[in-house]
Amino acid sequence: MSATLSGLDWNQMRAFLATIEAGSLSAAARDLGLTQPTLSRQIAALEADLGLLLFERVGRRLTLSEAGRQLAEHARAMGAAADRLAITASSQSQVLEGRVRITAVDILAAHVLPPILQKLYSIAPGIEVEIIASNSVDDLMRREADIAIRHVQPDHDDLIARRCRDTELALYAATSFIEKFGRPAQAGDLAEAPFIGYAPDDSVDQELNKRGIPVTRGNFRWLCVSSLVGLELIRRGLGVGLTFKDAADQFSDLERVLPDMEPLRAPVWLTVHRELRTSPRIRIVFDVLAEAFGLGAEANRATPANPD
Repeated sequence: MSATLSGLDWNQMRAFLATIEAGSLSAAARDLGLTQPTLSRQIAALEADLGLLLFERVGRRLTLSEAGRQLAEHARAMGAAADRLAITASSQSQVLEGRVRITAVDILAAHVLPPILQKLYSIAPGIEVEIIASNSVDDLMRREADIAIRHVQPDHDDLIARRCRDTELALYAATSFIEKFGRPAQAGDLAEAPFIGYAPDDSVDQELNKRGIPVTRGNFRWLCVSSLVGLELIRRGLGVGLTFKDAADQFSDLERVLPDMEPLRAPVWLTVHRELRTSPRIRIVFDVLAEAFGLGAEANRATPANPD
């Protein structure tokens, strides 16, 4: 091995780590925002500096060599240390300016966050907000986001969360759809209605069955993985769909279907990395979000959900 630790190029090591995690050069290049040739050159340069073959190329497949496997654990440790360094540096910032990255599911990001961010701007105009539409709590651990709004409680020791008020979901349809299909007066009236569903989840029909609505998977003519896309399909009059009341109630072309039906409730957890709570800019954004989403019934219990 020709390189010493002090002579290692972190960009090259980061390229190696990203390739391990992503499984291919093309995916790793996308994750790092690089072109594939640039990433390949970094890997080649690292191999030259170390005097080792890190990957073996079999056809189009790229697999770790024995030397690469031995170095992978150390590369991951270096990556984790770099993440901790970034988190600690961010937490020491004492000014109410700079970027704060918020990650939330797409429908909340599009229709619930904007008015909250308007209030934040009036309080702290120096803060720049980046919104990331994602469902992964890992965003926080990889430092891809500072604050996450999630529907599941995180269980990682380095994350703390506040339980906010539950989000309600109810059945909606476009006025144009109701004019053609007719206005359902009772649950049985929806037996033949087309529905919008969410793939690969198959629990929506089960939840509706519990509420007396006799639907099967055959009713779900339209499937998507995005709540935001689902809302748009409902607005286009393609069928009845379960969606977030906070978003759907903003549109005059949507109507609540079976308004007396008890809505489904989804918990909301406002989550942040533990060390970032000492950063004033992270703290104020967190507090504005917490106020806007409100505290849930479980917020004051002695659980990791209390960040103070």
